[in-house]
Amino acid sequence: MGGPARAGTAAADCPATLGYLTQLAQAADQLGYEAVLTPTGAHCEDAWITTAALIAATRRLKFLVAFRPGLVEPALAAQSAATFQRLSGGRLLLNVVTGGSDAEQRSYGDPLGHDERYARAGEFLDVLRTAWRGEPFEHRGAHYRIDGGHLRRPPDPVPPIHFGGSSEAALAVAARHADTYLTWGEPVPQVAEKIARVRELAAAHGRAPRFGLRVHVLSRDTAERARADAEALIAGLDAEAVAAGQRRLRALESVGQRRMLDLHGGDRDRLWVAPNLWAGIGLVRGGAGTALVGSHEQVAERIAEYRAAGIEEFVLSGYPYLEEAYTFAERVRPLL
Repeated sequence: MGGPARAGTAAADCPATLGYLTQLAQAADQLGYEAVLTPTGAHCEDAWITTAALIAATRRLKFLVAFRPGLVEPALAAQSAATFQRLSGGRLLLNVVTGGSDAEQRSYGDPLGHDERYARAGEFLDVLRTAWRGEPFEHRGAHYRIDGGHLRRPPDPVPPIHFGGSSEAALAVAARHADTYLTWGEPVPQVAEKIARVRELAAAHGRAPRFGLRVHVLSRDTAERARADAEALIAGLDAEAVAAGQRRLRALESVGQRRMLDLHGGDRDRLWVAPNLWAGIGLVRGGAGTALVGSHEQVAERIAEYRAAGIEEFVLSGYPYLEEAYTFAERVRPLL
């Protein structure tokens, strides 16, 4: 599989059935991807349950499970992670997401605002890492109190923590806890600036995290075909839909989301924000709103530039998922 023959399916919507997700996971496993990211939020299925259902269907694939501290107690999360590690043979990675919308957090019963959530996330991760030592512990903090804590079967290996966020509150937590700091697909100079900032903050704690980039990808045999397929993804969006999407996304408290929106300002004439970096997905989609779009060679060149800036992990996606996973694995990765 691979290449432009699948362009007509670019806007296909595949329901997240267990059968389809199993097909995706097995393809990623066989194609040599290290891991798959599963999201968290009201718009998607529960990441813990979904990935647990896929353990037995895969062999070596790791699962980067996104979850929100504050919606589950840290000692219980530590136990869940340890169980997942044992059942999967050590294939768990954790993506800690504090939540970028106060309204969505309140819908789950969480009353805290943006900066308070990050403060709580830091304390949550303190407890999590303490529990993973496998020794009895007590904890007294602003958000959690634990008496007689003891995780009798700690995870082996300890799951790496992936953490993102662009606000000062987020960067402070990332400096203390992130094994991999994740950022969305901004132009290389902006990504490099953020990497330098996190490195500086982490060094003050004696730490040196890795860095990862979350971005979509659309590569074709020619740059012209790639651009045409990218434009096809948003061809059905009229001005009213774009305006409504921009208002909704601007209302979120996420600093990273505002940085995504500021790349183009909702203007269709400003969607090419850097060489081969297209922001059309971010017109209505929250979160990662940019895509590397171009020929296979151009996409490989852009990835090399991010690597030179310090990015070591790439969390990629494309529409539809399965077909684009094959295209990247077969046509771009050999060039890397």
